[in-house]
Amino acid sequence: MPWKAPARPNNEITQSYNDGLVTIYTISDIAKPGYKPVTKPVKKATLRYEEQRLGLQRYYSGKQAQVEIERVIRTPRAGDVNSQDIAVTEDGRQYQVDLVQSVMDVYPPSVDITLAKIEQEYEVGGDDMV
Repeated sequence: MPWKAPARPNNEITQSYNDGLVTIYTISDIAKPGYKPVTKPVKKATLRYEEQRLGLQRYYSGKQAQVEIERVIRTPRAGDVNSQDIAVTEDGRQYQVDLVQSVMDVYPPSVDITLAKIEQEYEVGGDDMV
């Protein structure tokens, strides 16, 4: 029996995710009701990623909005990553998720996540999953 390629729509590029792992955390308030808010990162997902080129237009648009864009990564479309989350790469660097954009014409379905310099580093660790 001859080998058959996987069934998927035509004209899509197969996307690899070989650059590393990124862990996405959501920031939640763990204080009891009525007490001073205490924020803690809660792990949402760990995803493989592919580094993307940071274009000049995106970089300078961030500067204009007073946000320092540092990286753009492409991950599989999984979970609900949004701009209130933080991303931590394998080397321990933390970033604020600035923008999440769907990517067309790649397989599997993917998103580009724009990462900005973070102002306040959080204490992350453990395997807290939502």
